[in-house]
Formats: sequence, structure tokens, C-alpha cells
Amino acid sequence: MKKTKFSLDKLKKIPKNQLLVAGLAGILLLVIAIPVEKKADSAEEPGQAAEQPADEGSGDYAKRMERRLKEILGDMQGVGKVEVMITLKDEGEQKVEKDRSRNSQNTQEEDGTVVRSNTQQQSQEETVYADGNGSGGEPFVTKEVVPSVEGVLVVAEGGGNAQVAKNISDAVLALFPVEVHKIKVVKMN
Repeated sequence: MKKTKFSLDKLKKIPKNQLLVAGLAGILLLVIAIPVEKKADSAEEPGQAAEQPADEGSGDYAKRMERRLKEILGDMQGVGKVEVMITLKDEGEQKVEKDRSRNSQNTQEEDGTVVRSNTQQQSQEETVYADGNGSGGEPFVTKEVVPSVEGVLVVAEGGGNAQVAKNISDAVLALFPVEVHKIKVVKMN
């Protein structure tokens, strides 16, 4: 078997377009060979909140808020291990854009001494869709109102300490528009 020595002179003899094609083919092979991580297959690390889509139900909203509040309270001094429960007043709502058209027609007829008046009013309302066509698809949401928080229960290892309980209550008050008497902080067993 004869050994061939690689030299720069041989590389210079190859036309530039062939070098370009070979380089692009190499890059394509690298892109194909690199594994792509799928979000469904990736496991969530403990203590890391997963981002949720915006169109989820109020139960998912409450769970997401509970998880975030639990993480924040767990980082506070003296709180220790913590569990959180949030109850909601309502489901929240989405306001969708509507195309409104109104038409009115007024006619008057005179027959000697008698005057008759006839008024016709017509109103039409159609939902505007995000994709532009008039049927199917997602409606165009102009405003989204999140569910209202009814009450918050916090069970914490440090819940027996009055100062820690006050700090927890103050934190919940700062985050949620809820009355003080609807926040309960208790000591964990």
C-alpha cells in the first residue's frame, strides 16, 4: 500500500466551487448528526418552574402561582420547608375583539292627516380571529383578566414564630390583592 502525503498544492488544484460544495456538505452532516433535545422528553429539574402557556385554565393558574409562591417563601429566612394553597374567586376571563356594525332606517309616510313613522334598526356582531379568516381558529384576545385570589394558606416550618408568620403574611399581601384575614400562616408538623 502506497502512502500519499497530503500537500497544500493538491488542495490548490481543486476548483473553488467543489471546495464550497464539500464544505457545505460537511456542515449539513454536522447539523444532521447533532442531537436535538425535545421539550416533551426533557425532565424538569426539581425547584425549577416550567413555563406554562397563557391559555390555561384557572386550576393551572392556581397551581402555577402556588409553585412560585412556595419557591419565594422557601428562600425567606426562618421559613424553612413550606407548602402553599391558593383558592380563587373566579375563573378569570378573556375579552375578544368584535366587529360591530349597526344600520338604522327611518321612513315617514303622510296620508292626509295621519303621519306614520317606521323605524328599522339592525345590528350585527362578529368575532375577530387572529389568523384573519372569518371562521375557526383562535379569536383575537384584546384583554385577559387573570382569576382573582380568594385566600392563601401557608404551612411552614417557621410558621410558629410570630415574626416569620408576619413576614410571610406581608409577602403574600405584596403579591396578591387579598385581605389580611384571608391569609393563614400555620406551623408545619
